[in-house]
Amino acid sequence: MLREITLGQYYPADSAIHRLDPRVKLFATLLYVISLFTFRSIAGFVVTTIFLAAVIVISKVPFGFMVKGLRMIVIILLITALFNLFLTPGRTLAEFWIFRITEEGLVSAVKMAVRLVYLILGTSLMTLTTTPNQLTDGMERGLRFLKALRIPVHEIAMMMSIALRFIPILVEETDKIMKAQIARGADFESGNLIKKAKAMVPLLVPLFISAFRRANDLAMAMEARCYHGGEGRTKMKPLRYRKQDGIAYAVVIGYFAVMIAVRVLV
Repeated sequence: MLREITLGQYYPADSAIHRLDPRVKLFATLLYVISLFTFRSIAGFVVTTIFLAAVIVISKVPFGFMVKGLRMIVIILLITALFNLFLTPGRTLAEFWIFRITEEGLVSAVKMAVRLVYLILGTSLMTLTTTPNQLTDGMERGLRFLKALRIPVHEIAMMMSIALRFIPILVEETDKIMKAQIARGADFESGNLIKKAKAMVPLLVPLFISAFRRANDLAMAMEARCYHGGEGRTKMKPLRYRKQDGIAYAVVIGYFAVMIAVRVLV
């Protein structure tokens, strides 16, 4: 189950999306997330679906690999959908005990569930098609205007990149610890929710120790390589825009403009 988390993983492939400048992908992801919460009609849903499907096909990342990441948010999806279903006022469709299902609640629950699924798929595409080093360089270059406000852009970008990179590492470490404890007789499945939570406590101690050890090893490795922040550092592969990046910018901005038009006109 833990191995099904795809956030933070990189899927190597030779695709047009992989070859794009990371600044383009960061900008596209930002506009995409904003667009998810703009559409209210079926037309907006159709446009978003077509755009997301096209990007997934072009990226050459297997759809089944991406869907695995959705299994970990099923509970969040259910809770969000149920809250929208039962707590949204409107025309009553069904009523039992203290619960009341309304037409507006049903529509709101479906839309929110779809938005969350598309949000996970879209943001996962960015990490699946971009290496941590590229993400760091892209965020640093894209946010360098904040240096005028004395904001440590390089350090922030580095921290975000390391955090993303540590997600799959810690997931794999958790899986190894769970298997080792299960082999020694630990039970993580049986019992109610409280018993399952208590069973996870022995898992947290070795996980935290492993995380701190990895962080310490990383800090020592960076110090051994004379890392002292972003000042005066040069890039082995400096970011440069190419023709395909300009086309990608145009496509993303065009998609966002269509979504705004759909919201206003439909």
